[in-house]
Amino acid sequence: MNVSLREVQDSDLIVFYAHSNDPQGVRMAAFTADDPSDRTRFDAHWARIRQDQAVVVRTVTGESGEAVGHVSVFGPPGEREVTYWIGREHWGRGVATAALRQLLDAVPERPLHARAAADNAGSIRVLEKCGFVVIGHERGFANARGEEIDEVVLTLVD
Repeated sequence: MNVSLREVQDSDLIVFYAHSNDPQGVRMAAFTADDPSDRTRFDAHWARIRQDQAVVVRTVTGESGEAVGHVSVFGPPGEREVTYWIGREHWGRGVATAALRQLLDAVPERPLHARAAADNAGSIRVLEKCGFVVIGHERGFANARGEEIDEVVLTLVD
């Protein structure tokens, strides 16, 4: 699938909200909002993200220009992290890898960090394809699963 990145538009938020409420997607993401169905909180969260000049956030679009997910870099210098969410209907097609590579080309600062649930092999594979290496393991409370789980910590230095 051919993908591209563009600025987030208001109309993308309905897609992002639907993604954030997909039970399988939420389980894989693991570290989600306390209540993904809280639309008021979702809207406030996205308003903050879009106004924060330190956050680089882009909509991932498919071949016909439709929003299929989002990708971003956030956090203070030296601790910047990448995150992404691709709609489940697009998993396994190279969308996340292509989108993350484009973001990494647009954001040259390094190091960049990432985290993934240890059982989210797909996300870990995406990060490794983009040059991230595993530097450690931690445990954290995953709202989506209601328990502490293992997570993989990765970094990209070049």
